Amino acid sequence: MLDQFFSQISFVDIFNFCVFLTFTCCYTYQLYYVFVVLTRKPKERTAKKNHKFAVVVSARNEGAVIADLIHSIRVQNYPQELIDVFVIADNCTDGTADVAREAGAIVFPRTNDKEVGKGYALDYGFQVIREQYADRGYEAYFVFDADNVLDVNYFREMNKTFDSGAKASTSYRNSKNYDSNWISAGYAVWFLREAKFLNQARLTLNTSCAVSGTGFFIAADIIEKHGGWKWHLLTEDIEFSANSILEGVRISYTPTAILYDEQPITFRDSWNQRFRWAKGFYQVFWHYGARLVKGVATNPKGARFACYDMLMTIAPGMLLTIVSVVFNGIIVFLGLTGAMSTGVMVASSLSSIFFCLMNYVVFMFMFGVLTTFVEWDSIRSTTGKKVLYMFTFPVFMITYIPIALVALVKKCNWKPIRHSISVDVAELSLDASQAQSKSRRTM
Repeated sequence: MLDQFFSQISFVDIFNFCVFLTFTCCYTYQLYYVFVVLTRKPKERTAKKNHKFAVVVSARNEGAVIADLIHSIRVQNYPQELIDVFVIADNCTDGTADVAREAGAIVFPRTNDKEVGKGYALDYGFQVIREQYADRGYEAYFVFDADNVLDVNYFREMNKTFDSGAKASTSYRNSKNYDSNWISAGYAVWFLREAKFLNQARLTLNTSCAVSGTGFFIAADIIEKHGGWKWHLLTEDIEFSANSILEGVRISYTPTAILYDEQPITFRDSWNQRFRWAKGFYQVFWHYGARLVKGVATNPKGARFACYDMLMTIAPGMLLTIVSVVFNGIIVFLGLTGAMSTGVMVASSLSSIFFCLMNYVVFMFMFGVLTTFVEWDSIRSTTGKKVLYMFTFPVFMITYIPIALVALVKKCNWKPIRHSISVDVAELSLDASQAQSKSRRTM
């Protein structure tokens, strides 16, 4: 019986089984994350004192939205004398600098066509702050994107995390424009899933989180240690996260600090942004992958799993899907053209392609449904659109496959995305307050 079974197994079957087994072994722990979030809640924090913070914003032609961000900072339920706002007007050709100054920010104009990108702009901003404002005694720096808007309790909640001893922390990332279309909704669900089912689980399990572009703070002594912001890959946020974990710095998460972000609404903008992300993840994996593998075995006890988790975050897992689909596609092509005589492997390859893609779609659909229902009250949209976008989320995610493939071979230059959506800060804060109240009643 066994001899007959093994005689029917082809190298295609073995290859596909190995891919499936690799995925299962590497990422099953994230299902445990879901269980942790659904059965446990993170401890509530309190702060003994209010700390002094500086906000650093890199903005390029963001005159249409940056005033909303600064206004949302200026109406915080936190002492205003403890918050200074700095804006790096980076290679701007519009009125971003003037709008930011009028809104109450300190502005550093920057023109540099050689060192282009958010990382370089942040480094410039930190350099000027450390040189000209060192006497103000900032204890931590917050980093936001110009299109963000903050809930009125954002700084109060993040201060609790900093006061508890955290050297860095990310926050709950919601969306300003979830219901614009299926693209913006796809982004929103992805970031809600990241906040709820990745970072909240990591917080509860006392391992390290990862910052995601915006909405985080870094302790001033970390910036001093590195001499500024020294992470300049295309995904400088993930590079910072990987480097911090390797150095034993635990990145925390503050689920009660709510930030609203604007997402792209055209497929072209979405392609360009996710293409940069995919390329940046490859860069981080190339620069930090081997060290993270080593850290899994050699980092101090208690910090090893964080290395593994970060390795799985930056590892090109999407490539396994691409490789599987391409490999099986080649087998099908060879069989249909007569270059391969047997039809068994062709049939196996066709079924494997279908199985691989359907598994991915079903997995993403399940996560989209779970995230939407768990975060239902936090999503600013109608019931109909929430239900509709649960079904379009897998479509949004599957478009990542060609993006990741192109990112392997095509050069990427840093390009900003123009933002324009203005929102009512008071309305967002009211929505956030109501959502938190309902969430506490259901726990």
